[in-house]
Amino acid sequence: MTAVAGGAAGSRVALVTGGASGIGLAVVRRLAVEGYRVVVADLDETAGEAAAAEVDGRFQRTDVRDPEASLAAVSLAEKAYGGLDLIFLNAGVTTGTAHVETMDIAAYRTAMGVNLDGVIFGARAAIPALRRRGGGTILATASLAGLTPMPHDPVYTANKHAVVGFTRALAQQLEPEGITVSCICPGFAETPLIGAEVARFRTAEFPLLTANEVADAVLVAAHSGGTGEAWVVQPGRQPQPYRFRGVPGVAGGQAPPEEIFTG
Repeated sequence: MTAVAGGAAGSRVALVTGGASGIGLAVVRRLAVEGYRVVVADLDETAGEAAAAEVDGRFQRTDVRDPEASLAAVSLAEKAYGGLDLIFLNAGVTTGTAHVETMDIAAYRTAMGVNLDGVIFGARAAIPALRRRGGGTILATASLAGLTPMPHDPVYTANKHAVVGFTRALAQQLEPEGITVSCICPGFAETPLIGAEVARFRTAEFPLLTANEVADAVLVAAHSGGTGEAWVVQPGRQPQPYRFRGVPGVAGGQAPPEEIFTG
């Protein structure tokens, strides 16, 4: 199964959440260059409309915390362009605090809603459309914080670990249907997400990714044909799937859990 199954060259259709700025906007532009018709989904109507106009696409105001909003965005892709081949679930926020005991609960709910619910609801909305297309690709933005602890934002670490686990598990379910599911795990990138912290990185001479570098990795992952992968993106390195170490099995050689549940 290739990541572009379902649409003929020049008629592939993509949906990008958080597509009005940062990594999302860079991916929108790259997809358009690759020949995709693109639906931009974002809360920012002004920036979202501008992004869609730039690539001759369509815009859908989308709060990814709302499952109905994701369904509406997918519906627009099908109505406007006849189907959906790729969805990039990219919308994300940080909590802005390292201190769980004093964090604002509303900020916690927002972070979990956008970073985790947004991926799950987006996948839920996209799967039937991809199935109708005969296959396709689901990609989600995780983070290196989904593979290693980030002590200055434990909640961000938690929801990004959840995104990695969700995509890896979902990939096994959907692979027989020709639908690939993977995530992108970039290091620190110079985007609105880290905002004022950019100056601190520059002072420390710490290299940052550009949004375009992450977008390049997204396209590599989309066209790789792989599934259940977490693509690490770091400055100065080629993007590559993370090599997960297998967990120890039970004693006595019993069947692995996946065989019990699928056998």
